[in-house]
Amino acid sequence: MSYIQAIIIAIIEGITEFLPISSTAHMKLANPLLQISETAFTNMFEVVIQLAAILSVVIIYWKKFFDFKNIGLYIKLIIAVIPALIVGALLKKHIDNLLSNLTFISCIMIVGGVILLFVDKLFTKNNIDEEKEISNQKAFFIGCFQTLSILFPGLSRSAATIIGGMSQKLSRRLAAEFSFFLAVPTMLAASVKSFYDVYKDNPEVLVKDNFMILAIGAVVSFFVALLAVKFFISYIQKYGFRLFGWYRIALGTSFLIYIFTIRH
Repeated sequence: MSYIQAIIIAIIEGITEFLPISSTAHMKLANPLLQISETAFTNMFEVVIQLAAILSVVIIYWKKFFDFKNIGLYIKLIIAVIPALIVGALLKKHIDNLLSNLTFISCIMIVGGVILLFVDKLFTKNNIDEEKEISNQKAFFIGCFQTLSILFPGLSRSAATIIGGMSQKLSRRLAAEFSFFLAVPTMLAASVKSFYDVYKDNPEVLVKDNFMILAIGAVVSFFVALLAVKFFISYIQKYGFRLFGWYRIALGTSFLIYIFTIRH
């Protein structure tokens, strides 16, 4: 992976991480267009820059995130992340295989897009707008929704958790914010696991040049994500999710055409 390729992928990640359009799908679909081969390092790179993008949430919401008097928030996040940790550990091989299947990812993009077209009409009476009103049971339920994005790459972690939150009567804003907070422990665990796997199975990729590429990608992803978060919260409060649904359908369909015509 070159520095230019790393910067482009990092920009894509920063823009798409918090939007309900699947950053994983965008990176996996962009790789063949950028002539990036799938290797142990590129897979680790994608996980690490996702964590970097998500850390922008810690900066934007630092008052909430570091309010140590609000132990309840940390408990809810721990409860919510447990299902993803269990599913990720038990089904790693299955998940890795699906992450290499661009046809499957493109189809899930389309299915997720269709779902987003109707989300705003499905949840019209959501009145929970304070984090303290999220019970531990609701947090666990949202965490279960997050596992869907692990089992079905391309669904979008943010889309799954936001829909999960809205199904529990959370407002669009609160569902999105809780989704952002939940991303921090989720991707931190994924990054640690990815580093460990590479260290154990492919230690030769942990060299100085690759660490430089990781650092540049992480920095770019972080700063682009700072802008994307603010845009997303403002947009969904005003307009909802339909535009993202149509975008997913268009992109998924375009890549299916690419896969079965140009690529072959």
